[in-house]
Amino acid sequence: MSTAPGPSPVTPAGPSPGLQISSTAGRWVVAVTVLGSAIAAIDSTVVGIALPAIGRDFSLSVSSLQWVVSAYLLALAGLLLVGGALGDRFGRRRIFIIGVVCFAVTSLVCAVAPNAAVLIGGRALQGVGAALLTPGSLAILRASFAPDDQGRAVGAWSGLGGVATAIGPFLGGFLISAVSWRFIFVINLPIAVLVVVMAARHVPETTDPEASGRVDIPGAVLVSGGLVGLTAGIIEAPSHGWGSAPVLGALVGGVCFIAAFLLLEGRTRHPLLPLSIFRSAQFSATNVVTFLVYAALGGALFLLPIELEQVSLYSPLEAGTSFLPLTAMMLAFSARSGALATRIGPRLQMTVGPLLVGAGMVLFRLVGAEGNYLTEVLPGIVVLGAGLALTVAPLTTTAMSSVGPDHAGIASAVNNDVARAGSLVAVAVLPVVAGITGASYLHPLVFSAGFRTAVTVAGLVSAVGGLLSGALIRNPPPAPASEPRAPGTAATYCALEAPPLAAASSGTTRA
Repeated sequence: MSTAPGPSPVTPAGPSPGLQISSTAGRWVVAVTVLGSAIAAIDSTVVGIALPAIGRDFSLSVSSLQWVVSAYLLALAGLLLVGGALGDRFGRRRIFIIGVVCFAVTSLVCAVAPNAAVLIGGRALQGVGAALLTPGSLAILRASFAPDDQGRAVGAWSGLGGVATAIGPFLGGFLISAVSWRFIFVINLPIAVLVVVMAARHVPETTDPEASGRVDIPGAVLVSGGLVGLTAGIIEAPSHGWGSAPVLGALVGGVCFIAAFLLLEGRTRHPLLPLSIFRSAQFSATNVVTFLVYAALGGALFLLPIELEQVSLYSPLEAGTSFLPLTAMMLAFSARSGALATRIGPRLQMTVGPLLVGAGMVLFRLVGAEGNYLTEVLPGIVVLGAGLALTVAPLTTTAMSSVGPDHAGIASAVNNDVARAGSLVAVAVLPVVAGITGASYLHPLVFSAGFRTAVTVAGLVSAVGGLLSGALIRNPPPAPASEPRAPGTAATYCALEAPPLAAASSGTTRA
């Protein structure tokens, strides 16, 4: 997450303990934050691989599978900013540990869930835990390390976290194939116990002495209620009809909650979302592009594992392994892309990148019953990976640099939440638009036809994001040649469901 005055998820710490990354104490702190973030990152990537198995076990419809994913995203998107604010006020280590414990307990609920309702409820509570631990991990790094070592600490965190994310689909696929989908949740438990013990012993407690005022809980309730209403209305519309009372009530209620949230944020002294930051045209345009790109990505990657397993007859292990080149490309090239954008400006990459992302998604139309990896799956994976590697680091940097330094933290946080919201909306909307409803995922020919429509729509949405970047994003004036690079600056990798991480000397970090 990010650091800034006010309700930002991560705000400047008080006196830093000044740890060195080369010290034993520093390595313990990095290990704790890596493992804590990994349980959330791995879980978010693995659940998609498990959806077909979950659907078969519980005889679920497509809308129920949507809720397995959306319940987690709803809680995370609605409470992410609150989680960071709570850490600033009451102790980052304390809130981080609470988040890890919450995530572990709710993972156990998911693992033993006797039906879909309990599983979906457990996933929602997992999102609450993730909203507490995710901003805390980077906040702990920023607050614990000496300024000269913060960039190295975040770089180590992101690199090791990227490896964990890359391993996730493979490990999850193996567990699903060898044992049961329930073990993708069980595996969180021993890691969580280890994290809690290590954090209690080796992570210093920090707070933000300048954090003041109440946490905007009413704002969090309103935005969460709005997201729930809109998501529920869209997901349930194919089953109940767009004109039915439950669907109309959910949609109207969602709109009213969002409207009330915006009114509240414009009037409260300590807003969760300071609306003034949207006065920057560059910031607003960047967030529109973020929403479109991550909506396309979230919707397509929700459906692709189902296509691979139900139509191409991949095992969960094979489906998980198929994503490894995408993750490898992100790990290898995202930092280089960020460095290039620093030299030439972000406009070119933010234009070409989403166009490539869209092309990669359209290439997934090749995936069919034969399922040949080299000719049907890998082309889309490679083009998509190239597009994401070009896009994500410049997008993140532009979001933070398009407002003043005092608001860089909240800008990063908002951009991260916009990405989550884009994925959330796409998981709800895209199957409906493509006609993937009911039990269609159990019928390969029907699902495959809808899948081809869905990835085409997703590709067009991402392409629109690229065209908007070309029209609206402006390159900053070149910095003087003598201006030094800010200490601690790093471009880093995050899970595919959200933008990449970034750290800067201003205290900006992101999860």
